[in-house]
Amino acid sequence: MTVAAAYLLFGCGRGQQAEDPVSAPFVLSHEMLDSVRIDTVRGAQIQSQVELSGKVTADESKVLKIYPMLSGYAEDVRVQLGDYVRKGQVLAVVHSGEIADYEKQLSDAQSDFSVAKKKLQVQQDLYDSRLATDKDVADAQSDVQKSASEIARVNDLFHIYKKGSGSTYIITAPISGYVIEKNVNNGMEIRNDNTQNLFTLSEINDVWVMANVFESDIPKIKEGYDADVIAISYPDHIFHGKIDKIYNFLDPATKTMQVRIKINNENQLLKPEMFASVKVHYPEKDSMAAVPASALIFDNNLDYVLVYKSNSDISVREVMPLKTTGNLTFIQKGLRPGERIISKNQLLIYNALAQN
Repeated sequence: MTVAAAYLLFGCGRGQQAEDPVSAPFVLSHEMLDSVRIDTVRGAQIQSQVELSGKVTADESKVLKIYPMLSGYAEDVRVQLGDYVRKGQVLAVVHSGEIADYEKQLSDAQSDFSVAKKKLQVQQDLYDSRLATDKDVADAQSDVQKSASEIARVNDLFHIYKKGSGSTYIITAPISGYVIEKNVNNGMEIRNDNTQNLFTLSEINDVWVMANVFESDIPKIKEGYDADVIAISYPDHIFHGKIDKIYNFLDPATKTMQVRIKINNENQLLKPEMFASVKVHYPEKDSMAAVPASALIFDNNLDYVLVYKSNSDISVREVMPLKTTGNLTFIQKGLRPGERIISKNQLLIYNALAQN
């Protein structure tokens, strides 16, 4: 049975016989209608694209450098370059003489607090026996408050510095992300007046692509334009983003202007420093009939679409495409806005109509 006959039978009611399936008009069955997609030709501003090169970088707003808060030496570095860490995870344990000094201050303050409380109790008893004045009690209360304040001060410092066991403090991850820089090893001396950071962490759920624009292409670039990014590592995967910043100066060495494209990277496929090719879509002045690129059928060096009017009125029409940008093809001849075309699973229908 030919494909045309099969489609004809789909279109006929049960018990009906097609006397001449070859010459009978084609009818799209309701079952086949459910499997196709019908789109309306629309007039759209012609889209062009410019190709750029660039590289993936971390989103600077999600990059944190971690510096030492106190001097000491690295006792236990627990992460390596490239490790993924979660917020609050311990990165390193640092033994610090300053922590030891604060421990002594806390011990002294706790001892002073204990003595001050006893003195206050004595003064209260004497006051009740009329052997001490109000000033004596007030002075004793002041000593208790001072020692309590000193204890609270040192404990606050321990909280800020994240005191560990003994004379150590711990360095933890302030965000979840990857360790993209590490400048500390076990046993290394650490100075809090050193400008060198110990770690750099970066989230890569969102990344930037920094692309280079040649002078001739600068007029085609504006903030908000859509951009498709392809990385060498994933040649079949298109990452979609938008230009969110233009750096309005030219690099004197490369004579190019940089633009920044923000990419959602929840699957974390893109890594900083990856090379990327970029296609930026920009509008031209003229408008033209536009259809989904999937609607075109290429046969014998010509392009066709299926024009749909009803289930029994589907025709093959030759068209002349101008260009395809992304998923949209612009048609310069053969279609008018408002007409309807079949843009999915149309090849079998095309073959059936060709045989009719």
